[in-house]
Amino acid sequence: MAINPTQPIYFSTQHRLQWEEAQQKHVILYPEGMVELNQSSAEILKLCDGSRTLAQIVSDLEEKFATTGLTNDITAFLEAALSNGWINQH
Repeated sequence: MAINPTQPIYFSTQHRLQWEEAQQKHVILYPEGMVELNQSSAEILKLCDGSRTLAQIVSDLEEKFATTGLTNDITAFLEAALSNGWINQH
């Protein structure tokens, strides 16, 4: 599935993103189980609040981490997240 660059991205209402103290990492919780996330994945998903497009998420993260060139990696992750049903677009 491809991310539409003009539409905002939001986290699925069927899943919950939260910090899991026992694992010392962010996780996605859903009725069938849990997915452990690395720091990069969690940072991306925390910005999927329905107010940002792909370009805005990339810009925010490049600014936060004082880097450039994240578009391809973030796009690939968000496309996988969309396929997994973790995120949606309006």
